[in-house]
Amino acid sequence: MILSAKNLVTRVGKDLGLSEDDIEYLLKIDKEHVFEIDLGNGRTHKAYRVQHNNLRGPYKGGIRLHPAVDLDEVRALSILMTLKTAAIGLPLGGGKGGVAIDPRDLSEEDLERLSRAYVEHMHPHIGPDTDIPAPDVNTNAKIIDWMVEEYENITGDNSKASFTGKSIENGGSLGREAATGRGGMLALAEYLRLVGKDPKELTIAVQGVGNVGFFFTKYAQEELGSRVVAISDSQRTLLVKDFQNNKTFLSVEGFDKSKRGLIDDLADEHVEFLDRDAILNQPVDVLVLAALGDVVVKDNAFDIKASIILELANGPVDDFAFKALKDDKVIIPDIIANSGGVIVSYLEWLQNRAGEKWSAQEVDENLKIYMSKAVRSMYDYAKQKDIPLKEAALALAITRLLESRKS
Repeated sequence: MILSAKNLVTRVGKDLGLSEDDIEYLLKIDKEHVFEIDLGNGRTHKAYRVQHNNLRGPYKGGIRLHPAVDLDEVRALSILMTLKTAAIGLPLGGGKGGVAIDPRDLSEEDLERLSRAYVEHMHPHIGPDTDIPAPDVNTNAKIIDWMVEEYENITGDNSKASFTGKSIENGGSLGREAATGRGGMLALAEYLRLVGKDPKELTIAVQGVGNVGFFFTKYAQEELGSRVVAISDSQRTLLVKDFQNNKTFLSVEGFDKSKRGLIDDLADEHVEFLDRDAILNQPVDVLVLAALGDVVVKDNAFDIKASIILELANGPVDDFAFKALKDDKVIIPDIIANSGGVIVSYLEWLQNRAGEKWSAQEVDENLKIYMSKAVRSMYDYAKQKDIPLKEAALALAITRLLESRKS
C-alpha cells in the first residue's frame, strides 16, 4: 500500500511539473511513533501512530485494530489522510494509527486496557490542537470514550476535543456513525447528477457489510432509489439471481451490522450465496469497495465489469489496477468518496471547541455541502485537464498543500 500511495503522489506530482524537492516534501513524514503494548502473560502487540503532515492544521486520522496492521500500512494511510483533508478543503493535516491485534480475541477488560495503554504512550503527542485521532477499522465509540477519559485523566483537558468519534453522550456528533457510508452515497449522487445519470436506473454491488457498507446501502436505496443487488462479507457474497431481469433488491435488514456479516437464512428463490470474491465480477453498474485496501489488484483487475467503482475503503484499488482500469472505468477515489467520516469528525471537533451540540439535520446539511463541493471541484478539474477523477483529486490536494507551504 505504501508503494501505491507513493507512486500516485509521484506520478501526479510529475504531471503537475513539480520539482523533486516538492515531491519529496509531499511524501516526507513528520513523525513516526512505534511502540509495544503489553497486556500481560507474554502478550505484546506492536502499536503505531504516524503523523504525516500538519501544514493545513492538526494531524487527523483513525486508529485501527487489525492483525495486518504494520508500519508501511499506517504510513500509507497517513499520507492518504493528508491528501484527503486537503482534497476536501478541511483545515486539517493527516495521520494514522493502529495496533497489530484482532480485537475479537480480547475480553472487554483487555480491550479497555489496550485502549488506555495506547493513550498513555501517545498523550504527549496528541491533543485538540496537535493530533486528533478517531475510530477506524475495528474501533468504535466505546473504545474512543475510554481513550478520551484516559487523555483527560493524564492531561486535565476536558474539552472532549482530543478525539472524535465519541459516543453522543460523551461529546460525539449526531450523524457520525453513518457519516462515511452516507458521505459515499452523497459523492455518488453528486457525480451522477454531474454526468446526467438517473440513480434509480443503477444496480450496485457492495463489497463489505460493516458500518460503511451498511449505511451506504441504506441511503443508496432509501434516498437515491438505486438497487443493491449483491453484497459480501469476509466469507461469502449474497447475490440477487438474474438481477438484470429481476427487480428484487437486498434490504439492509439482511445484514447483521453488529457482527459485520450476513445472516444465514437469507437465500430463497430470488437470492443465493456465492463465494466471497464473486462480488467483484458481477455485471452491475456500480461496484462499491467498502472493506479493506488492495482488494482490486493485478490478478483480478480485468475481471471487474462495473463501469463505476466507488472507493469507500482506503486504497482498495492498487496502483497497477488503477492504471489498468482508468481508461475504461470511472473510479471515484477514496480521498473524496470515503471522506464523510473525517468531515463529520471535523464538525464534531468544531462543536466540542465551541461547547455546542448541533442537530442531526445541521450535521447532514454540512456534510452534503462539503461532499458536493469536493466532488464538483474534482469533476471540473478532471474534465478541464482530461484526466481521471483520482488524479484530479490528488492534483487539487497537492496544489493546496504546496500553496499552504508557500504562505
